[in-house]
Amino acid sequence: QVQLVESGGQLVQAGGSLRLSCAASGRTFSSYAMGWFRQAPGKERDFVAAISRFGGVTKHADSVNGRFTTYRDNTKNMLYLQMNSLKPEDTAVYYCAATRGEYGNQDAARYDYWGQGTQVTVSS
Repeated sequence: QVQLVESGGQLVQAGGSLRLSCAASGRTFSSYAMGWFRQAPGKERDFVAAISRFGGVTKHADSVNGRFTTYRDNTKNMLYLQMNSLKPEDTAVYYCAATRGEYGNQDAARYDYWGQGTQVTVSS
């Protein structure tokens, strides 16, 4: 089992940058592929990015490709999402999630553990 806690969300102006962090408990962090999802008010939870167990393979949604980058540090049990060139449409609650297996997945239903989320608000 793993517990996840996100941090780093805040209000930022369009064009700005943020780095979200996801701290994982336990000694088996590298057993999980990880993902980032986001949910705006009144909308479904959308895939943002995924990363394999040891960070060698990543996948980003088309809407964030080239602006967001996910990476992890297994020695610190940490997952990160670097977000650049932020747009108002990036406003959402961002969640990190863990899934057993080698690679992350774009399907939220495949994830076993979720954090509580962190709010990102991008003003125009």
